[in-house]
Amino acid sequence: MKKKSGINRRDFIFNTAKTSIGLTLGLSALSNYAMANDNQKILTTKFDTGFDQKPLPYAYDALENVIDALTMEIHYTKHAAGYSKNLKEAVTTENVPLGTSVEKILSNISSYSTKMRNNAGGHYNHEMFWQCMQPKSLDNKPKGKLMEAIEKHFTSFENFKIKFDDAAKTRFGSGWAWLYADNNHNLHIGSTPNQDNPLMNISEIKGFPLLGLDVWEHAYYLMYQNKRAEYVENWWKLVNWDYVSNRYASI
Repeated sequence: MKKKSGINRRDFIFNTAKTSIGLTLGLSALSNYAMANDNQKILTTKFDTGFDQKPLPYAYDALENVIDALTMEIHYTKHAAGYSKNLKEAVTTENVPLGTSVEKILSNISSYSTKMRNNAGGHYNHEMFWQCMQPKSLDNKPKGKLMEAIEKHFTSFENFKIKFDDAAKTRFGSGWAWLYADNNHNLHIGSTPNQDNPLMNISEIKGFPLLGLDVWEHAYYLMYQNKRAEYVENWWKLVNWDYVSNRYASI
């Protein structure tokens, strides 16, 4: 009997499936490559972070009535200091090249250990957090280009605060709420667990952080106990909008 030419149905299905999988993997790789490149562009800023703690820009008691002095002292000298110390240990152990910023490490954090992830994230997040706050003022709103962007992307400043509050209040367990920007200056709101942040190539949200709120219990528990929502609402009185605006202008 003469053998039929061509491929049978089973071979056709198998080859089609292989092609589909290859195409999917290829698109995924291109997507990851583009995302990595986006993060590299986002890192071109004047806000590079070193491995040492900077001095607090205010006294421990400067934020009283919103964050008490004892919380600030413990938070800065114990928790944040520990992240800096452990980060420097990880950098030495994992042979990170001299001159590498914390941002560069975070953008490629999947290549490093869990210790590096936790402590590089913790150090970066806290160094930014201290600068995001100042002694409270009466008219605490952003101005200029940042306010225009907020109104464009969230319809109003009030609506922006509602969305940010929701991200902070609903973050399950420990973590952070973020206002962040992409390369096109589009603004987004989201949250991350533990000490993750939008610069990390493993994060579900990706971009350049503009404003971050620490919702770990040690950030508020002495004064607010389990009332995270009250802490979040009061925290708006402290936001240093000049600093946030400068971050936005840098990208």
